[in-house]
Amino acid sequence: MSTFTAPKGTYDLLPPSSATFLAIRERIAAPARRAGYGYVETPVFEDVKLFSRGVGESTDIVTKEMYTLTTKGGDELALRPEGTASVLRAALQANLHKQGNLPVKLWYSGSYYRYERAQKGRYRQFSQVGAEAIGAEDPALDAELIILADDAFRSLGLRDYSLLLNSLGDKECRPVYRAALIEFLSGLDLDEDTRRRAEINPLRVLDDKRESVQAQLVDAPMLRDYLCEACKAYDEKVRELLTAAGVAFVDDPKLVRGLDYYTRTTFEFVHNGLGAQSAIGGGGRYDGLSEMIGGPALPSVGWALGVDRSYLALEAEGVTLDLPAATSVYAVALGEEAKNVLFAKVVELRRAGVATDLAFGVKSIKNAMKSADRSGARFALIAGDRDLAEGVVQLKDLSTGEQTPVALDALVTTLKEKQL
Repeated sequence: MSTFTAPKGTYDLLPPSSATFLAIRERIAAPARRAGYGYVETPVFEDVKLFSRGVGESTDIVTKEMYTLTTKGGDELALRPEGTASVLRAALQANLHKQGNLPVKLWYSGSYYRYERAQKGRYRQFSQVGAEAIGAEDPALDAELIILADDAFRSLGLRDYSLLLNSLGDKECRPVYRAALIEFLSGLDLDEDTRRRAEINPLRVLDDKRESVQAQLVDAPMLRDYLCEACKAYDEKVRELLTAAGVAFVDDPKLVRGLDYYTRTTFEFVHNGLGAQSAIGGGGRYDGLSEMIGGPALPSVGWALGVDRSYLALEAEGVTLDLPAATSVYAVALGEEAKNVLFAKVVELRRAGVATDLAFGVKSIKNAMKSADRSGARFALIAGDRDLAEGVVQLKDLSTGEQTPVALDALVTTLKEKQL
């Protein structure tokens, strides 16, 4: 046994569960791809200031959870804790917003890193699929992204989840609410760290999960009571479009999420079977983020959906994805000459698009057939010296046990006709 293990808060992704992870990624991304979102991939590390400015100095992500490093040249870098800031940085650097087709629609997939207390559903390296629409202020765009996320979860077969929805206002009405909230918080019994957080961004206190804090927030002023007419109309339009599309939501006036850049629409998908780590995805509008990181004004909206959390949600609901077998045909050679012939046929079948494997190593026919069964293949190809002399191989249906000879030169055509 190896003396090394995966670092705390991480895990190895191995077959057969890795096939489910790949399928989750593909199904989450599919609705966005159908809606015109193009793929983007960014470095796993960035200038640390990209996240401190964009994600926010008051967030736990920046103050406690970022993995940072200093290069030999003295550059301060951080492993990316989330995707939005990196994707927006990449779009700005490439001047995608100047190509005349706004919004710029991008989707991405990858690993993200946060130094958190490791527990089920909360990892120090985790996987997400995200989508961002950059450069347009339109409630229909907010609704589109929420609908795409809901479609993604439904395509996985998930049902036991809820969509929480809120509006955080904008630069016109939020300062008024901020002042009212600060005044309210000043009268509470809060620890020093929480008070410091409240000074930087008082809305973050609403996101505090501790019961001792939440108990004191029962009578806190609600942002929805301070929304300006423009934000009210925007929020109502988003909700109207969601309702028309059949997407149910729950009003959550305390939903602020863990990032400082959100404005107006903010949302979160929570699963009822995951306990404390119930969030399976979320996002919102971030109209001021581009300016925060040195770009022009580019109103934008996006989301990130958790692959790890979606996997756990599938387990919680007892949902098994219908995945194709990794191997459709398994070749078993009886003798060295037969192995040479079957090896060539395996290569030919693979090039023809048929998932095919071969019994490697020295194996008895009994052990080789056990391997064929374990592979999940639909058919086994069996050949010995007598078969080769007759120019055939034996094709065995592993589900019925039926076995028939097939001419070697007709093998690929025969298997393709069986829709493999």
